[in-house]
Amino acid sequence: MADVLTKEQRHKNMKNIRGKDTKIEIILRRALWKKGYRYRKNYKKLPGRPDIALTKYKIAIFCDGEFFHGKDWEVLQPRLEKSDNGEFWISKISRNRERDNEINKRLLYEGWTVVRFWGDDIKKHTDECVKVVEEAILDALLMDMD
Repeated sequence: MADVLTKEQRHKNMKNIRGKDTKIEIILRRALWKKGYRYRKNYKKLPGRPDIALTKYKIAIFCDGEFFHGKDWEVLQPRLEKSDNGEFWISKISRNRERDNEINKRLLYEGWTVVRFWGDDIKKHTDECVKVVEEAILDALLMDMD
């Protein structure tokens, strides 16, 4: 059974969650930098402020935390319904998911390629994430040739 946190412990945990320069962003940025890719962080000129923007190739990368962006929503939502403050979290995460979709559509409309990674994938499979970005770069270069 999962550990149950007191309200104070949960409050402290939630208060320490960052919006920028998260562990997962730093891991992916370092891997991309090491490969020679240059980028903008939290790029304000684009909708949704992508965590990483490869402006040269018009690629916007988001590093999404599983909880806040609702990974496996079909499983998470029923669990939240049974939890304290479940209504709040369901509403918040649902809105985050809607916003993610809206941002994806706006960026695609503006000609950007959108890449989203889950935090666990970045932590456990960084090389594969970099390969996904490199494939997006190749696609961008091929589209420029057309």
